[in-house]
Amino acid sequence: MGRQAKRRHATRSVAVLGALLTAQVLTPGKAQAQQLEPRAYSPAPIGLNFVGLVTGYASGGVLTDPSLPIDNVHAIVYVAAPYYGRTFGVFGHLANATVTIPYGWGTVHGDVQDVSRQVNRSGLVDPQVRVAMNLVGSPALTPREFVQRKPQTTLGASLTILAPLGQYDPAKLVNLGTNRWAIKPELGLSQPLGHWLFEGYAGVWLFETNENFFGGQVRKQNPLTSYQAHIVYNLRPNFWAAADFTYYVGGSTEVNGLPKNDRQASTRGGLTLSVPLPRDQSLKFTWSRGVSVRLGSNFQTIGVAWQYHWQ
Repeated sequence: MGRQAKRRHATRSVAVLGALLTAQVLTPGKAQAQQLEPRAYSPAPIGLNFVGLVTGYASGGVLTDPSLPIDNVHAIVYVAAPYYGRTFGVFGHLANATVTIPYGWGTVHGDVQDVSRQVNRSGLVDPQVRVAMNLVGSPALTPREFVQRKPQTTLGASLTILAPLGQYDPAKLVNLGTNRWAIKPELGLSQPLGHWLFEGYAGVWLFETNENFFGGQVRKQNPLTSYQAHIVYNLRPNFWAAADFTYYVGGSTEVNGLPKNDRQASTRGGLTLSVPLPRDQSLKFTWSRGVSVRLGSNFQTIGVAWQYHWQ
């Protein structure tokens, strides 16, 4: 193979790997679909402020379309995400709003037609705003009223918004930002039973079109539906453990009107442990891994979150 041919081959290898990573590894919408969030609709008193820092590590392989000339794709991704939130009342119902600003960095490598390639990225990931309100059960209560409440069935609704403010360069195939808005409406049902809490969520990610994808192309993504189930055991107040499950399906894409064979259908399982600390602080430890992956990232993730709250 001549020098120019080798150069073209290497360039194509990087491009193919980059396209893969954009669609299946570092796409925030997909990462959000994989999240396992027990007690996302848990009751709390109004006027509660909370700040925290979520740190996470993910490592694993990426399952690709067998028709692609890509093998042995592996990724290591880190994230640090500070957040702030507050609870309040809306027409007598408990509501809360949270803002999260994540920063990520990662390394992904793979073999493209037997040529080993690596891509590194670091920077701001698309920020997230989440607003939630309990529709049934868990009314807006003052701290004194909240202490006297009795656990009851709750039905909540939320809207999560991803803003296109993350690091993005249309000249690069691999980006931490997506250059598009994304929203996720969701319903969450919680049923307490003694020390146990059973939860089920159902939501769908809806994506705006990226009009400035690599090389000035137009990239669209179909809705990505996600379901979560959690079994929580309360050891004592603010000290609990959970078994977590999620299933997400859909999200296929097209570039310049050409559909891609990248429809997702995957299941993840995990564990969560929340431990109270002195002075209104807590630590939360999380672990999860893929159970069944049709196409996309089959990561094992480990996370630690610190939180402080006050009124």
